[in-house]
Amino acid sequence: MPKLSIVLPAYNEEQMIDKTAGVLSGLMEKEKIDYELVFVDDGSKDLTWNKIEKICNQNKRITGVHFSRNFGKESAIFAGLANAAGDCCVVMDCDLQHPPETVVEMYRFWEQGYEVVEGVKKSRGKESVLHKASAGLFYKMMSKAVKLDMSRASDFKLMDRKAVEALLAMPERNAFFRALSSWVGYRTTSVEFDVREREAGESKWSTWSLVKYAITNIVAFSTMPMQLVTIAGGLVFLVGLILGVQTLIKYFSGHAVEGFTTVILLVLIIGSIIMFSLGIIGYYISKIYEEVKGRPRYLISRTIRGTDHETQEIKK
Repeated sequence: MPKLSIVLPAYNEEQMIDKTAGVLSGLMEKEKIDYELVFVDDGSKDLTWNKIEKICNQNKRITGVHFSRNFGKESAIFAGLANAAGDCCVVMDCDLQHPPETVVEMYRFWEQGYEVVEGVKKSRGKESVLHKASAGLFYKMMSKAVKLDMSRASDFKLMDRKAVEALLAMPERNAFFRALSSWVGYRTTSVEFDVREREAGESKWSTWSLVKYAITNIVAFSTMPMQLVTIAGGLVFLVGLILGVQTLIKYFSGHAVEGFTTVILLVLIIGSIIMFSLGIIGYYISKIYEEVKGRPRYLISRTIRGTDHETQEIKK
């Protein structure tokens, strides 16, 4: 049983699989850490799985998990944790933008008794102005919605086996790993790291994908948007009350006005708020529908453990 499992979600990362495996394996052996690497191919369209098969045949400490299709990074993380056997697990990106040396630092904290070690970003590396602005807006929205400081949060973290089991025991399908790892509690500390520049390939995150990611995870972890509907309703009621009082005063004083423009504006405002509110409620209902159906988070078509090959069909 390895003491440390490193979970590596991979999507179209054929250029980085060999290097990532080599760098991490060399570092763990140098530091004399008993380890395993768990690569999860999230339905890649390139040769990512072929590369994973190759390194599994070369190193018995490497496990490969292949999805039947693309299920998303959150599903890949949970699949990796479910297939990890270590006493503690580190989740990190396959592109080495998360520094491998920080894994050793996290592991040393775990040896000191910490059960969750959060990787927090000291800097975001080289990004376009638009991407930095959209990422900043995303994390502000997330922090307010989930009531946790997400400004420098990342998926790069170490969790003790008990924390991993707590996450895997949660029945929800739309899980937000980055926030849930903080929500579970346990003895926690953090380490800072600088996001490195990607060596090969391209980022899978666009501005639009960040927006979708934010909406999905806010709904999955918080009821704040539903509360906004109530607040909007209260504000509209207050405005209506004020205008109603004003209209009655002018009517009884003999100075009633036509108010056609006011009526049109009120109809447009109230109609917009109603439609917006219905959209929010509908999105929550769609997520409830997904949860009630109880479909698995992901489907695994194949699993490779070192030189041992086996085929599996379904994982939760």
